[in-house]
Amino acid sequence: SHGAAGSPLLRLLPANYADGVYQVLQEPHVPNARKLSNVAAQGPSGKPSSGNRTVMSVFFGFHVLSEILAVEKPGCPAEFINIYIPAGDSMFDPANTGAVVLPFQRSKWAVETGRSPNNPRKQINVVTGWLDGSAIYGPSHSWSDALRSFSHGKLASGSDPKLPKQSDGGQFMWKALDPSTGQGGSEGIYDFGNARGNENLFLQAKSIAWFRYHNHWASKLAQQNPNWSDEDLFQHARKRVIATYQNIVLYEWLPVFLQKNITMIPQYSYKQHVDPSISTEFLAAMGHSLATMVPPGVYRRNTTCSFQPVLKPDGKESPAFRLCNSYWSRKKPSLQTVKDVDELLLGMSSQIAELEDNVVVQDLRDYWYGPLKYSRTDYVASYIQRGRDLGLPTYNKARELFDLTPAQNWSPGLEPQALVSADLYGKDISKLELLPGGMLESNGKPGDLFSTIILNQFLRLRDGDRFWFENTKNGLFTKEEISEIRKTTFHDVLVNVTDVTSADLQMQVFTWNAGDPCPQPEQLKVDLLANCTPMTVLDYFEGSGAGFGLILVALCCFPLVSLFIAWIVATFRKRDFKKLQKKQNPSMRREVSGEGVPALEWQGPKTDSNLIYLQLQPDKIIKVLDSRRAVLRSISLKNQQQVDIVLSINKGNKALLLKIPKEYDLVLLFNGEADRSDFVRKLTNYLETNGLSLSMSDMTERTLLKRAVTKERRKQILETFFRHLFAQVLDIEKSDAGDLNFETSLKAKESLNCELSRAEFAESLGLKPQSMFVESMFSLADKDGNGYLSFREFLDILVVFMKGSPEEKLKLMFTMYDIDGNGFLSKEEFLMMLRSFIEISNNCLSGNQMEEVIESMFQASGFQDKEELTWEDFHYMLRDHDRELRFTQLCVKGQCGVFKQNMSNLVPVAASSFCLSNPSPLTTLRQPYLYTEAQRTRYQRSKVYQKIQQFKRFVENYRRHIACVVLFSAITAGVFAERAYYYAFASPATGIAETTFVGIVISRGAAASISFMYSYILLTMCRNLITFLRETFLNRYIPFDAAVDFHRWVAMGAVIFSILHTGGHVVNVYIFSVSPLSILSCLFSNAFMDDGSQVPQKYYWWFFETVPGMTGVLLLVILAVMYVFASHHFRRISFRGFWITHHLYVLLYIMVIVHGSYGLVQQPRFHIYFIIPALIYGCDKLISLSRKKVEMSVLKAELLPSGVTYLKFQRPQDFEYKSGQWVRIACLSLGTNEYHPFTLTSAPHEDALSLHIRAAGPWTTRLRELYSPDSVAEIGRYPKLYLDGPFGEGHQEWNKFEVSVLVGGGIGVTPFASILKDLVFKSSVNSKILCKKIYFIWVTRTQRQFEWLADIIREVEENDRHDLVSVHIYITQLAEKFDLRTTMLYICERHFQKVLNRSLFTGLRSITHFGRPPFVPFFKSLQEVHPEVWKIGVFSCGPPGMTKNVEQACQHLNKQDQTYFVHHYENF
Repeated sequence: SHGAAGSPLLRLLPANYADGVYQVLQEPHVPNARKLSNVAAQGPSGKPSSGNRTVMSVFFGFHVLSEILAVEKPGCPAEFINIYIPAGDSMFDPANTGAVVLPFQRSKWAVETGRSPNNPRKQINVVTGWLDGSAIYGPSHSWSDALRSFSHGKLASGSDPKLPKQSDGGQFMWKALDPSTGQGGSEGIYDFGNARGNENLFLQAKSIAWFRYHNHWASKLAQQNPNWSDEDLFQHARKRVIATYQNIVLYEWLPVFLQKNITMIPQYSYKQHVDPSISTEFLAAMGHSLATMVPPGVYRRNTTCSFQPVLKPDGKESPAFRLCNSYWSRKKPSLQTVKDVDELLLGMSSQIAELEDNVVVQDLRDYWYGPLKYSRTDYVASYIQRGRDLGLPTYNKARELFDLTPAQNWSPGLEPQALVSADLYGKDISKLELLPGGMLESNGKPGDLFSTIILNQFLRLRDGDRFWFENTKNGLFTKEEISEIRKTTFHDVLVNVTDVTSADLQMQVFTWNAGDPCPQPEQLKVDLLANCTPMTVLDYFEGSGAGFGLILVALCCFPLVSLFIAWIVATFRKRDFKKLQKKQNPSMRREVSGEGVPALEWQGPKTDSNLIYLQLQPDKIIKVLDSRRAVLRSISLKNQQQVDIVLSINKGNKALLLKIPKEYDLVLLFNGEADRSDFVRKLTNYLETNGLSLSMSDMTERTLLKRAVTKERRKQILETFFRHLFAQVLDIEKSDAGDLNFETSLKAKESLNCELSRAEFAESLGLKPQSMFVESMFSLADKDGNGYLSFREFLDILVVFMKGSPEEKLKLMFTMYDIDGNGFLSKEEFLMMLRSFIEISNNCLSGNQMEEVIESMFQASGFQDKEELTWEDFHYMLRDHDRELRFTQLCVKGQCGVFKQNMSNLVPVAASSFCLSNPSPLTTLRQPYLYTEAQRTRYQRSKVYQKIQQFKRFVENYRRHIACVVLFSAITAGVFAERAYYYAFASPATGIAETTFVGIVISRGAAASISFMYSYILLTMCRNLITFLRETFLNRYIPFDAAVDFHRWVAMGAVIFSILHTGGHVVNVYIFSVSPLSILSCLFSNAFMDDGSQVPQKYYWWFFETVPGMTGVLLLVILAVMYVFASHHFRRISFRGFWITHHLYVLLYIMVIVHGSYGLVQQPRFHIYFIIPALIYGCDKLISLSRKKVEMSVLKAELLPSGVTYLKFQRPQDFEYKSGQWVRIACLSLGTNEYHPFTLTSAPHEDALSLHIRAAGPWTTRLRELYSPDSVAEIGRYPKLYLDGPFGEGHQEWNKFEVSVLVGGGIGVTPFASILKDLVFKSSVNSKILCKKIYFIWVTRTQRQFEWLADIIREVEENDRHDLVSVHIYITQLAEKFDLRTTMLYICERHFQKVLNRSLFTGLRSITHFGRPPFVPFFKSLQEVHPEVWKIGVFSCGPPGMTKNVEQACQHLNKQDQTYFVHHYENF
């Protein structure tokens, strides 16, 4: 393995590291490298070589060095020993900032080294350490093959056969930026065996010469051996070229370079035990010895000894190529053709090199091509740092090794600069490093130490190489061929590869002696040449800030765009749904035939004007119609003698104000003055016909609009009206009512003079204007009969209802309904009164029922023989309801809540009167019987104790949830912490943590958490598995009923970690976009190859041109769409949108797999988390799919009131379920395969399945339309359904409690329908069940909303022989029972229930209540009715507001150390 590419360098002496292992010596232990360079290597140029060595010799030496040694390849992870530039440095810090730092990256090292002092770090030689022609053919077979043409044994050439082919951007050639132009890329870069063969024009010319020499021998051998194959020709030519190269290096160039006679070099003898490895000391010796001889420029000449000028980049001429402007040159105006290359080779053979001393020209010392973002650096300082990186020994120790006398002081044998250098080393010569020491002893030739090291290395290379051309035992060459090779010189090579004759070149091209052809014009100096291009500093992120910011904004806008799309979808769905509703429920608005005068109605500065039509009716009524000719408003002119209009006088004359006394005005905008004049003419004629006069005035349009009493302004006036009205009746403080003194006089006048129209009066009571109650009340209050209520008239009627006695209120109601005013209330008038009350419950009682109520009330009072009631009879009939009448009030819309605090002291309202402690007769009347059966003692505990008790109960109720959440969170945090720790401290040595610590820690930790959460979230959707497991013992430990809530919680956590992951990668992308290629190639070895160009990929490459980046962006889009459409709001509006977008989860998982499979940062790990949940979910999905393929025949379909569709369909074979469970159904006849969940309303013992589906959205509305009688008749049969389920939920746990409370709101009563029927059936067959009592609370706006449930409850009441079920119905549409509008209705209901033992409204024995259920008092009473029960199950299903109230009531009761309420709920 010695000398193989990738083998470690040899150490002749122990490593000189700070820690003895790998850490380099830094200041203050060693001098600053730049200071040392300034002191030891600075000096004038233009001194010729003492031995007349030519520039050809110098660059041939660099070619030889690149042949056997290359340590410039940076190591991984990237380590830096930067060069700190002293403040005020004339070259690198002219601004005296003191902040300039030139980066220097350490070389690649053997990973098995650098572990201990016994095994210090060893650097790797990336090329072969033999003189085997690797600089010509490459250090590997693949490299060699890439250089071949595979034709006639030649190396591949470009368009000109004498020039190599240009690089195609492959991985082999080094492509550093041109420091003089900043140009990069493959242009001007030739393919050579040496990766750095294009480093400068002169080394490039040497490489071209050897390229030609190979092809020369391939052509020669092809002529001599026409039957040889391409492979034979190539290998034989290669063998001959390498042998020639070995001969020239050892026996021609080396003696000249070391100024030693060839006889001083021992004869060749193969020694197999000699270690030929390249030593670290040789690197320092060879590199600097050559550097001191490099001139600032290089001549070129032709065959006639004419030295040709060269063109500068600016087009001007220069006598020679400037070295500093020739590094990695792409644009070569003076080196374009084969002839140009020949002339450069001739120029180097005639030019004398610089003196062999310690001085290095500024082209190397100040203008060497720079690393990373710096275009220039210091060659000498870099070599000093390289020596420290290699752990080179001190100068004296190296001399001792080669039996040279160690230096005892700083002057003998060393250059004068040594005295200055001594100060940098503290005058301690034992600290003097090898490289500076060897530099300072060079004087006209390499010093003794460097000469010894160089000779030692080449002899070891020769003697340890069994394939050396002189080894006759290897069979490569015959003695004759060896003799011929020994006679070959580099002069012969050049003659063979150029268009020159032997006479055009001196025989020894590595030296120039007197008499040789073509002497140089003069020794080149800096001042004769073009100026060097100064250093520039690249900003890798320059020009990227705006684009990077835009991408970040775009990423942040993904949710906003998704929201916008969802809003559009929701808008269209709402529009379509409204069309469906209008189709099923035609508009009841009155349509008016005939045309009218079109105009725009102005309703205020913040409201859009609407198109209206005005019709002048013959009965002194002006009707305002909308664009669909529906009546918006009727303006009566019957009580007016004069109509006032105001016209605008602005340009266009479009506005007209029609003043409406005691109402809001009508402001009209016409198309032009002609249209307005036409309307005024029609109005004038109309008013004259009806005996009315017209008063016209004019003003500016701005003033007109300002004075107009718009509808909004009218509302403000009415608010002030009611505020001061109630202030006078209830003695409310002025601060609450608003003092008139603080209002403008105009507002005060408007408010006090305001009169209410019939429509405004009805609106204030929350009733319709045509309501009988409104008609009666308005007629009674309107004492002057002008059709309006004044402030005083309203105040008089309000005082009676707010402060009057029961007799006064009864007298008022008696008068209201004594239509004929004869002092008697007939049965017809009594019926009219009752009907006016019934109106507010949507006419929920039939005429027969109302007559039955009246007859029973008359009979109970002994008036069955009377047809009319006197005031005294009426008062006697209601004698038992004085308390209800005492607390009766007139609830004006919007005012009860405003003054609730003040009114509660005078008028107790129902909502605040559910107190059970020491119940009064009033509460006995107002609460269900259950509340008052048991006396109870109130627990008086401290607030702290209640909080503790509440927390204990919360933990007890949700202990399974808490345990699962804590466990899942711990695992999530654990995988995050594990990956974060791994990449922060324990990851493989790629250096990624040092490059982007925060970004990589966050992104990798979040990625692990996302992988875990995205994988195991699938288990929450395994409905069949959950339904099965909830029947096992695991249900005691895992809350399977909370699977959907847990799904949402995990999804929200995944979103947070996804945002963290994205944020981490945003940081990473920025850092990677400003990190050089040498670092990126360490971090992402499979994506980047360090080719010296250093310029990293732009930010958009990471986002859009990599698999992880592109899939990451797509994942963000998918997540934004899925999460927005899965939100509660959009899910309710567009279930189909939710259904479609949530099925993107398949694409999501595909993208996640692809996202991680690229392995940019780490090997794929998602499968570790994903495989098991995916297999389980896949099996569960297959079970559902097997059921979904079976069609279910619908046996019966019925359209019930309130938009409920009843479906009864066949029960599949072996379909077992429990009451309270739910299924998912699909109907392909609707044109979609989406499944919707519904709770079964059938009981498990029934032969068929049934569902009650409320038309609440587009799908359910279309389903209702599909099963309508007309649609079924058209199709000829019931459309079939597809079924998936059953699935379990918390409501099926009702039978695990001795006492269960079922609370259903709206369509949320469906699971309880099944439970009630199941309970009664099991009771009837004497089935053994734990549940002994069920309380069912049905909350509905009106009992007609779900009449089908009333039928089920009626069935339950008939079959419930053991009094298992107690039903309470709360009708929320009816106001609280002590409101004026329901007082009589409440009296009738209680009377009806008392006499007939059934509800007036439902016909059930169940108690009907008006208003909302008082959950806290109800649950309190249960604690005493069932003192032996320590745990009561509460199951609620309905709107979120209702279930929230139930939950709050349970939490309130659980604060006390009594019966514990366990709440299960489901929202819809």
